[in-house]
Amino acid sequence: MSDFYTNNELEAMHRRNNLAINVEDAVIEEIFHDNRSSFVTISYGVLGDFSVINMELVTLVVDRNTIIRNRRGRRINVRDLRVGNVVDASFSAAMTRSIPPQSRAFIITVVREYVNPLPVFPNIVEDRIMEIDRNNNFLITGNPNDMMSQMRFVVDDMTDIFDRRGNRIRLRDLRPGQMVRIEHADFMTMSIPPQTTAFIIEVI
Repeated sequence: MSDFYTNNELEAMHRRNNLAINVEDAVIEEIFHDNRSSFVTISYGVLGDFSVINMELVTLVVDRNTIIRNRRGRRINVRDLRVGNVVDASFSAAMTRSIPPQSRAFIITVVREYVNPLPVFPNIVEDRIMEIDRNNNFLITGNPNDMMSQMRFVVDDMTDIFDRRGNRIRLRDLRPGQMVRIEHADFMTMSIPPQTTAFIIEVI
C-alpha cells in the first residue's frame, strides 16, 4: 500500500507515529459535517485486565490534512466514508476532555465496508464457543484473537439447546471450546461483538 503514498506523506506519517494512537478494526459509529471540518466517531477495542476487551469511543476531527484511503489504498474524500465502515485509524494522542473525546485524525483507511454483512437466510453460524456467561445468559463464539470474528448470542427461555445426540440440555451444560451450530434471529446489533438472540444451539 506504501506505493500509493508520496515521500512527503510517508515522512509526515513517521513523525506523527511518535505522537499518535493507532487502532485497527475500528467501526464508524457516526459522521457529522460542518463548513470547515468533518467529525467521524469511531469505536474500537482496547485490551484491559483479565483479557477483557473494553470498547472506547473517540470523535476524529477530519480536515484537509487528513489522509483518507479506501481498501485499495487510493485516496478518497471524507464524504465517501459511511457509518458501519471498518477502518484503521491514526490520530493524535492529545484529546479533548469531552465525551466522547475529540482528536485530530492523521490517517483513516477503510479495511471493510461493513462490520456486519447481513447473514444469508437461514441465519446460521457454526463456530466454537469462546465464552459462556451463565449469570447473564449469553455465550460468545469466535476466535479470542480476532475480535471481528466474534458473535454474542442471548440465550432465553425460548432457546432450544441440544447435545450431539439430540438430547435437550441447558446453557450450563455447554463448555468453551465446543463446536456449535446456532440458528439465530434476523436482527443484529452494530456493537462489537455483534449481538443477536439464539433460537437453536446444537453441539456438533
